[in-house]
Amino acid sequence: MNSSDMTRGPIMKKIILFALPIIAGNILQYLYTTVDTLVIGNYSDHTALAAVGTSSQPVEVLLCLFLGIGTGVSILMSQHIGAGDREAVRDAGRTAVSLVWMFGIPIGILGWFAAPTLLHMMNVPADVFEGALLYTRIVLAGALGNIGYNMNAGILRGVGDSRASLYFLIVSCITNVILDLVLVAGLRMGVAGVAIATSIAMYMAWFFSVFYTMKHYPEISMSVFPAGVSMKELKAVLAIGLPIGFNNSLFSFGHVALQTLINLQGSLFMAAWSVSGRVNGIANMAITGISSAATTFAGQNYGAGRIDRLREGRLIIPAANGAITLAFGLLFIAVRMPILRMFTSDPAILALSAQFVVVMLLSQWMYAVFNGISCIINGTGRVRYTTMINLLMLWAVRVPAAYLLATYVGGNAIPYSFPISFAFGMLAMIGYYRFSSSWKELMNTKETPAELQVCSA
Repeated sequence: MNSSDMTRGPIMKKIILFALPIIAGNILQYLYTTVDTLVIGNYSDHTALAAVGTSSQPVEVLLCLFLGIGTGVSILMSQHIGAGDREAVRDAGRTAVSLVWMFGIPIGILGWFAAPTLLHMMNVPADVFEGALLYTRIVLAGALGNIGYNMNAGILRGVGDSRASLYFLIVSCITNVILDLVLVAGLRMGVAGVAIATSIAMYMAWFFSVFYTMKHYPEISMSVFPAGVSMKELKAVLAIGLPIGFNNSLFSFGHVALQTLINLQGSLFMAAWSVSGRVNGIANMAITGISSAATTFAGQNYGAGRIDRLREGRLIIPAANGAITLAFGLLFIAVRMPILRMFTSDPAILALSAQFVVVMLLSQWMYAVFNGISCIINGTGRVRYTTMINLLMLWAVRVPAAYLLATYVGGNAIPYSFPISFAFGMLAMIGYYRFSSSWKELMNTKETPAELQVCSA
């Protein structure tokens, strides 16, 4: 099997080489979501811009449980690769395909009927509601494609192939940009055009990912339609993935609570929040890439018994994640105004979004450290603590802080709830390294490098 072996060689070189294709893919994903915002911002009014921005939250609510299960599959795949268990790799692949269909169709149906309730819960303003409802329903009609793409990309990251997701996103990005220009700029379909373009692009990425995996990794038993379920792998996937998925669900509801607070500030504020998110997303690119590499690194070395490498990587990977993210943040703070002007010329929106960008990008490095440590811990299958801290970080810190700041300082202070929660999460993860008896026991385990059996080409 042609996979990246994380159990040997210089750690940071392996991490960076693994992360670079993911970061490149994130840039592509950023570009095509940015095209959505650019096209809507230039060919529709600010209410359409606000509709697309606020609709991401109900979509996230309905997809996040499955995405956690996809993470569980990715972690198991990396552990099976580290242990050299080809049969388990095949069984996990077949089970993953079945899970795509088990979740994809029900989520699409549920989303159609649940969307109005979710948007009402979020206090979406009347001038934005119809556009947000239309966007949410159309995008969730493409849930099967979205889930299939994310599952396959996660599987391939688990076996060590981070380049594959870049190829999938190239297909998705080209499809999305062309359809945006045709449907929105050309046919003036507005929010509906953006949503249709997004859904079709995800289906294209899914189909391409299936064919790619079948050609390059026949051992995974990839297919479009279900071909059986291994109960052993299903139980293992759910044992790891469900806590992550439920955490994602509750985390997503926290985002809804924050978006509700943002919506209460009016459509102008909503538009500024949406625009600033385009710039803030740039800083997250390195976080996602390095954190994905950290999960695969931890899973392979844990599965192979290389605790010596795990001990070393647990420190340098989160530190590098924080340093790179801070560098990106400072760079984009310096050039934020020209970027923001690409999306809007409204002085009020520009002023608000510029403020939001500075607050977020100066604090993202703490989230990068937190996420790096979380992914290393998750890669060993220890997901309970990280799940708990994720929930506390949002529900016990960020959401209450946002509401308190909005009430006693003003709506413009809402972004400061993020650095407060990032600091909490980072310190909690460092505390796990320092005080967890389970983690200390693992770090003191005698590694057995002579007994390694790692899959190779």
